[in-house]
Amino acid sequence: MKKKKYTLEYVIKSSSVILFEFVSTPSGLTQWFADHVDNFREIFTFDWEGSKQIAKKIDEVEFEMVRFHWEGTPKEEYFEFRITHTEVTNETVLIITDFAAANEMKDSQLLWDSQVKLLTQNIGGS
Repeated sequence: MKKKKYTLEYVIKSSSVILFEFVSTPSGLTQWFADHVDNFREIFTFDWEGSKQIAKKIDEVEFEMVRFHWEGTPKEEYFEFRITHTEVTNETVLIITDFAAANEMKDSQLLWDSQVKLLTQNIGGS
């Protein structure tokens, strides 16, 4: 079953520099995304309660975006963290792009919601 691309947007009370550390480094990702994260060069190993998944970092623009591709998934599928700002208020916005099967879309989005809630708690924002 082909997965569909979707994006989610979250206002994060943080600077782009701090937020980028949380979405692009093993130490940052371990604080909200996975139980443990290791990397060697561009290969990241994510561990959730002993279940490991490997992703390759395929693109990065410092303080703006990082994109990963899960091992064993179609080449056109990825997950991405993009940092931008609102025009009027200049608030920091985290845009997450991911892929999910149509029947898993709602669960996938709810999982991101809970993970981002943990992210905001660890950054110190609300």
